[in-house]
Amino acid sequence: MKTGIIGLGLIGGSMALALRNIPNNKIYGNDKYNFEKALSLGLISDKLTDEIIPEMDLIILATPVNTLPQLALNILDKIKPETLVFDVGSTKHKLAKAIENHTNRHNFVLAHPIAGTEYSGPEAAFPGLFTRKMNIVCDTEKTKPEILQKALKIFDTLQMKTIEMNSNEHDRHIAYVSHLSHISSFMLGKTVLDLEKDEKNIFRMAGSGFASTVRLAKSSPATWTPIFLENKEPILQALDEYLDNLNDFKAMLYRENHQKIKETLTQINYIGKIIDDIS
Repeated sequence: MKTGIIGLGLIGGSMALALRNIPNNKIYGNDKYNFEKALSLGLISDKLTDEIIPEMDLIILATPVNTLPQLALNILDKIKPETLVFDVGSTKHKLAKAIENHTNRHNFVLAHPIAGTEYSGPEAAFPGLFTRKMNIVCDTEKTKPEILQKALKIFDTLQMKTIEMNSNEHDRHIAYVSHLSHISSFMLGKTVLDLEKDEKNIFRMAGSGFASTVRLAKSSPATWTPIFLENKEPILQALDEYLDNLNDFKAMLYRENHQKIKETLTQINYIGKIIDDIS
């Protein structure tokens, strides 16, 4: 088996490490910035070039989401009939539209492994990143059944829990539960940096609550800027609701409405049960 991975950061690099466990699977890779580092770390065995793309049995696209539509079209132009191609991007609808009329659309699986850390680059990759993580595949009716089954087998090898969803619905829901949390973390970090001019005070006084809440602010801007822009409309809707809630809380605090604050926080506690049930 020959696997090609384009994009060798945290996600692509971790895919490479995890898929090395498949017997007789040679991993090829390419990355404009990270190729040499990924090769030196042993994530891949050789370089994926345009000339050998037709030899690949599996191709994984793990580049920033704004690059995926054109990249996917270029790859679909070159593959053999039985090749599986899937992406790992955090947005889906624009990619789905870009490839919908390609003659090899049925070789493509729109996939989103909901896995990651606040770290980036090939140095951050590790093989267990996807273990017991949720994976969303979209618009599967447009993929050949045998290609889809091949993808599901790969996802099982990675020990992910896979569900299906429409690409539009995916982008809307992921704006609420992933993209908004990253924006909140970035903006919390910005607020503290704006207010607290002495960095030593941040170091001395920041407790575990602050550290866990702002952890995502360490995420790669090169990854997250295109995600925010690609999923602009659902994110703007989510931000409107979020800002309304912040303003409501601000008003309660201003009026020192003890009972209302307590009731609101008690209602919100329910989300903890949902998270506990998931995990």
